[in-house]
Amino acid sequence: MGHAIEERSEAQWRLAMTRFVGAVPHARALGLEVTAVSPRLRMRLPWQTDLLGDARRGLVHGGVLTMLLDTLCGSAVLRELPAPEVCPTLDLRVDHFRPGVAGQDLWGEAWVVRLSEAVAFTEGLIWQTPERPLARGIGNFARLGARNTPPGFAEALFADPEPTP
Repeated sequence: MGHAIEERSEAQWRLAMTRFVGAVPHARALGLEVTAVSPRLRMRLPWQTDLLGDARRGLVHGGVLTMLLDTLCGSAVLRELPAPEVCPTLDLRVDHFRPGVAGQDLWGEAWVVRLSEAVAFTEGLIWQTPERPLARGIGNFARLGARNTPPGFAEALFADPEPTP
């Protein structure tokens, strides 16, 4: 017998992940976009000057990369669970390989390495040019289970889209 998670279509998961990311105020304000949900979760952060940490040299702030990795990895966990549950970040290690540069979108993907009963272990990458990663993240997330997940969490993620007028 399969998990409920396996019964969802790619389109349903993409909409659910878009809703999940859209519920995070800074991700929504920056226009973070879910572009794929399998085989790995992938997102795009459109270029904007608000991402700069060093405007003189045109470099992306390192905190933007950290936020993107945390959001990517946490979202990847949700995609792999037998049923949606709240999973806060336990820790996140970010290895910065090179700075991001002005004028280019940021892309990232994340995946679950291992899922235990208590912890989800993830990895993620961010790039502007696919063959030149900017940063790698290794994130661990606490599984709080159904008992500590707000009622209606899964239903809100997978509700039918509102009809357009």
